[in-house]
Amino acid sequence: MAEKFKILLSIFLMLLFLEAPIYAARDTNSYDGNIFPIYAGNGSLVPPPSTLSESLENGRTSVIVYYLDDSATSKAFAPVVSGIKLLWGPSVDLMPLTTDELVDRPKDDPKDEAFYWRGNIPQIVVIDGNGDLKLDKEGQVTLDEINDAISSATGLSKPDFTVTIKSFNEYNSEPSKDGYTDAR
Repeated sequence: MAEKFKILLSIFLMLLFLEAPIYAARDTNSYDGNIFPIYAGNGSLVPPPSTLSESLENGRTSVIVYYLDDSATSKAFAPVVSGIKLLWGPSVDLMPLTTDELVDRPKDDPKDEAFYWRGNIPQIVVIDGNGDLKLDKEGQVTLDEINDAISSATGLSKPDFTVTIKSFNEYNSEPSKDGYTDAR
């Protein structure tokens, strides 16, 4: 019995050490899972909370981002999408959509997300609350260009980038002027 245990333990340990580690690779077209929590730190982006049809019915600005989880260019663009959410949050309806579900959909209804997809990724589309197209670009579109389109669509001012964030997800143990640390 002890001999069988030793053999099983040896096999188990051998299999344990032979297991290849799993790596996420931003610059490859490999599937690593949902790109937003891995490469942008924001898993709340998908699934989108509303559809284009709902957004237009409510007169809200829609920002549609077409992507694929196994695309290096989409992975590189993911932080920009997260930045849109951070900067414009409740002011727009952000809809990151994987193009897999759009492939066989008809493209004849301007209230359907498939209508605007041209077959390339990443692609970003900004539509104002009246249904007017403000931006439709493919590739690595700059956040500044996207902000211009969203500002035009919403009538709101562009975010002020002169504000600097001193600390992000960190605990500051230095006492402040009132004697307390930042984490109260």
